[in-house]
Amino acid sequence: MSQEPHSCMDLQQIRLRIREKQRSYASYNLSPAQNDLLRAFFDLAQEFDTNDDFYRVCVAALSEFLGLHSRLYLFDKNQEKLVLVCDSRKGLQVESADAPDHVRLTFKSYESEHSLLVPIHSKPSPDSLDGGMQPINMQVMGVFEVYPLEKISKADRFFLRKYTNRIGYNLHNRMIAQENIRHLKFINNLVMDIEHNVITPNMYFKHLFNQLKARIGDIDELEKMIAGFKAAQGVPSGSCELVINKVSTLHQSLLENHRELLEHHANYSLFLESLFRRDHFAQGRFVLRPRKCSIDREIVSPQLDHYLSRFGARGIIVEKPEDMQEEELFLRVDVGLLSQVYANLFSNAVKYTREITNRYGKVRKAVAYGRELLDDYFGPGKAAVKFNVFTTGKHLSEVDVKTIFADGVRGEGVKSEPGTGHGLAFVKQVVEIHGGVAGYEATEEGNNFYFILPLSEPDNIHADLN
Repeated sequence: MSQEPHSCMDLQQIRLRIREKQRSYASYNLSPAQNDLLRAFFDLAQEFDTNDDFYRVCVAALSEFLGLHSRLYLFDKNQEKLVLVCDSRKGLQVESADAPDHVRLTFKSYESEHSLLVPIHSKPSPDSLDGGMQPINMQVMGVFEVYPLEKISKADRFFLRKYTNRIGYNLHNRMIAQENIRHLKFINNLVMDIEHNVITPNMYFKHLFNQLKARIGDIDELEKMIAGFKAAQGVPSGSCELVINKVSTLHQSLLENHRELLEHHANYSLFLESLFRRDHFAQGRFVLRPRKCSIDREIVSPQLDHYLSRFGARGIIVEKPEDMQEEELFLRVDVGLLSQVYANLFSNAVKYTREITNRYGKVRKAVAYGRELLDDYFGPGKAAVKFNVFTTGKHLSEVDVKTIFADGVRGEGVKSEPGTGHGLAFVKQVVEIHGGVAGYEATEEGNNFYFILPLSEPDNIHADLN
């Protein structure tokens, strides 16, 4: 999120700062070319929106106005090192290149054999204004290398420090703005996740409450029946047996309703906890809380149980794999988020499974799930496990295959079913922050949606992949 303002000034204080700047600029005694360079830099920094273009402006302006070449190095927080991003001779560095040994993070400018290296300072934080200390990689964002050294005069050195400060302040503002945009985008998507994964499916509570209301009506009817028996003379034994049977059936129905309500409540409490974590909102991305768990027992089975009645209502046969029953698989995952992955896949299976006639003339309308181990999938010695959810039906079109995991996209021919097109985008996002991949493949009798996770926890499981 963006930083709080360092201070709140009134108009008179602003006027004083402007006068200070006037005196400073008068003392700089910049050359016409240097003044023109700064004006061009400010104009172009506002004209170009992307960081890549901004990097090009930084090195190209110096070359065009002063005939000096430069290289722009920035500190990569993920890799925790300086990398070259742009060169006035070679242009934008497409692939990450480590800074050479003579380029290092420092607070002050220094010389190498052939160049002047100037630190790129960020805006000071409130802590630093109050005398607090910040790590160097927070105060210094990178290094601006200018060469050849023999063409850099004393006046140029002073100007280059000022110019590099302008680069740092502009870059700082850009990064804060982009961070805020990413943060807002994440929150908007999170609102959609909550609506898609919690609010809309939570209407199933209404179904359960209606069932309870029907059972209450049965109790009322039973009460009237017993009252009638009491008023009658000589109640037949068959009537008593009828009452006993009704009470027994009603008892079992209420126990089943109670079980469903508890399971439904536990399921959506899990979903709510995993979506409403404070860390998500503070960092503007999903922050995982992985723990070692049984994928089948703690994730797949509870979600399948939740959808069994809905599969049955649509005449869909659930085919359970034998391998998942015989051997438990333990992985370190975020149980709440990965449970929602299966909830989305099973929910889609309810809506989109269709009846087919296979090559043997057998009619089949089924959903199947399973897993398979993949050796060296993520590289030599890096095994993975592929989780599948298969449904019978017509294959997706080529257009759908290319866009099905994009947010807001729904497949052709499924508009009659309710949906937002957000579920598979959520699946892809959650799988990727676990270090895995999500995908689709057509099979002989239908469609298989799958995701692949590393068997060991990847190094970047906490990385921001939004």
